Amino acid sequence: MEKPREVLVIGGNRYFGKRLIARLLAAGDRVTVLNRGSSPPTTGAEHLAADRDDENSLTKALGSRTFDVVVDQVCYTPRQAALALRLFTGRTRRYVMTSTVEVYEYEDSIAPVRETDLDPLTVPVDLGLPWQDPEFLDSRYGEGKRQAEAVFAAAPDFPYVAVRVAHVLGGEDDFTGRLEHYASRVRIGEPVTVPVVNRPATYIHVEEIADFLFWAVGEDFTGPVNAASHGTLLTGELVAAVAARVPGGTPRFREVEVGEVSPFAFRRFYGMDNSRATRLGFTFGNVRQWLPRAVAETLAKGGH
Repeated sequence: MEKPREVLVIGGNRYFGKRLIARLLAAGDRVTVLNRGSSPPTTGAEHLAADRDDENSLTKALGSRTFDVVVDQVCYTPRQAALALRLFTGRTRRYVMTSTVEVYEYEDSIAPVRETDLDPLTVPVDLGLPWQDPEFLDSRYGEGKRQAEAVFAAAPDFPYVAVRVAHVLGGEDDFTGRLEHYASRVRIGEPVTVPVVNRPATYIHVEEIADFLFWAVGEDFTGPVNAASHGTLLTGELVAAVAARVPGGTPRFREVEVGEVSPFAFRRFYGMDNSRATRLGFTFGNVRQWLPRAVAETLAKGGH
């Protein structure tokens, strides 16, 4: 028998992170989960309690341990990336960072966006910004991920992967409330706010992104990789899928030139091209095929 892989998952106590851990354990990997200990450890995995923003806490928790692969589910800032780089250089042969489609938020492309359209080596890094301020970070989610990628990319011998994850749908444990936002409006006849020019976007099912991360753990490619199902969706298609689950529900929309719009409504197109991952060997599903199931899973938790 092959020796089990030693895999460290940082974060991962909810949504697709916990699904990834289940897949790793089922494959016979020795899994260690590192988080603050605010939730019970996954059965079958070793648990380390540490604050990922506290270098002393992390150093003490890790001791002299080494890993075949580290999967970082909660790297949101360049400071966190710089700390991870210090701690894990020479300690792992592979570092998989969960990034986001939002690194492309300033793109407005005709064609789906490729990884090469955002080279992290060209992204300026500012460790002095108030990244520890939750409000500051929340409003700069894409920028934080861009700069985190840039920190890893600037270390030439660090074997990192940045999985740029499309918008995730599905699962009864979807904690974002975005599909419920639509359902509540359809239920009471309130319009969904969209921009006058509303662009489509790329998505991935919660089980598919867990499959993708599990696959990425076992591969040897490095650098950024887009993870998105085939196809794009407009806000109207999402709302129609939700309305199909709401008895008597009829979608209504209100177009606005400026101001806040509903979730999954986009003034720019930065849907992702998934051909790099496809060439590397991952097989994606089609968003339109799994969308009804995703909506049913998420809305079922409220009895809709």
